[in-house]
Amino acid sequence: MPKNTYTHIIATIGPSCSTEEKISALMDAGVDAFRFNFSHGTHKEHKERYNLVRKLSKQKGLHVAVVADLQGPKLRVGDFKDNKIELKEGQHFVLDMKNELGNEKRVTLPHKEIFAAINPGDELLVNDGNIVLRIESKTDTSADTVVKIGGILSSRKGVNLPNTKLPISAITEKDRKDLEFALKIGVDWVCLSFVQSVNDVKEARELIGKKAMIISKFEKPSAIDELEEIIKLSDGIMVARGDLGVECPLHTVPVLQKKIVNACRRYARPVIVATQMLESMIEKPTPTRAEVSDVATAVYDGCDAVMLSAETAAGKYPVEAVKMMTNIITQVEADPVFFKYVTGSRQRSCCIGEADSITFAANEISKVLDNVSGVVTYTSSGRTTFLIARERPDIPIIAITPDEKVAQQLSLVWGAKPFVKKSNFSSFAKFEDNAVQVALESGYVHHGDHIIITGGFPIGFKGRTNMLHTVYID
Repeated sequence: MPKNTYTHIIATIGPSCSTEEKISALMDAGVDAFRFNFSHGTHKEHKERYNLVRKLSKQKGLHVAVVADLQGPKLRVGDFKDNKIELKEGQHFVLDMKNELGNEKRVTLPHKEIFAAINPGDELLVNDGNIVLRIESKTDTSADTVVKIGGILSSRKGVNLPNTKLPISAITEKDRKDLEFALKIGVDWVCLSFVQSVNDVKEARELIGKKAMIISKFEKPSAIDELEEIIKLSDGIMVARGDLGVECPLHTVPVLQKKIVNACRRYARPVIVATQMLESMIEKPTPTRAEVSDVATAVYDGCDAVMLSAETAAGKYPVEAVKMMTNIITQVEADPVFFKYVTGSRQRSCCIGEADSITFAANEISKVLDNVSGVVTYTSSGRTTFLIARERPDIPIIAITPDEKVAQQLSLVWGAKPFVKKSNFSSFAKFEDNAVQVALESGYVHHGDHIIITGGFPIGFKGRTNMLHTVYID
């Protein structure tokens, strides 16, 4: 049976789900894409898992996307002599660049860029924001701080600077090596971490070219300041609520999530909501009610995909977590008011070109023509499918492309059901017959239904969506 949900599921692959049996079970449970987290694992491990994903996808007749998530700069304190210390509110604590084990008075912070960027009065958040240090004074290689919120601090814990833009690239030397490897094996999407400005995306684009699509992760407040510019230059966006929730006040994260999702809709970019969606299922077989509501809210907001991180990578119940997410998505999308929510945020002012107008019109026709069961998009780059997905039609988007890689990339696009079909058509009649054939074979369309066809004709010219056609299948 064809998968009937519009919202896609991304699962992070890791030790808990790296076997052929588990990867197969995750696909059967509803996974549309696998995230490879390059903060963990070796290239050899990633290559073995990649090969399994591709092998199983082919066996099952699926187009599953592979997403490489680059680590980005990781700002961390050094090691402590006894592995951890306790910081108490009001005490002084020094951060410096000395190559020495830390103690109750000081610890190494091996990032000269931080000392260059901070100023007295700034706050540093350590250990996911559980410890707060206020800068009293600083030099080029050290900072004297006062503990504003104390707690246990252990070796190698992360540091966040919520109101400081650091003069560092989002792509480290490690990232460059990981990126070269990921592109060589053939990943479909690359997630860019630590995006502070549009310049970070430009740098990534120069390195990646057209070998993969770029997902920019919103996890830094400075990136929110350049929200639309970053979205326009990216192929997709991830709302990375983990770091975003550390660097921004927690109560602002839901508002930022909606703001980012709506902006992505305006520019027809797929958007992923991520982090702690079913966090309790790392240890337990069922989620909390709040987690279920969190996933449901993201689906109602109209996001293209929801993502599982540690739940599948390291959790005890990876398959159950995916099944739970599938059930939540299915239930929400069956709600009679679901499409009122997802279409209500559409802004028509974004229809500024021929392709935008045609895809907008296709959605409008689907609402008034009887028995329309699918919209068929012919696409060589994926762009036409992105545009029709922006309209959030209440029928499947049957995306026909001659390129296997594009089909895999479209597995993250809302409502898209990708199919690979070579497109050397000598006449419009054959063009139409092919659309009908694929639509019927997909299982979404039956005899007695209408389909809507969009694309560029003649076939084969990228970026040329100039055709809208309806067909009754007798």
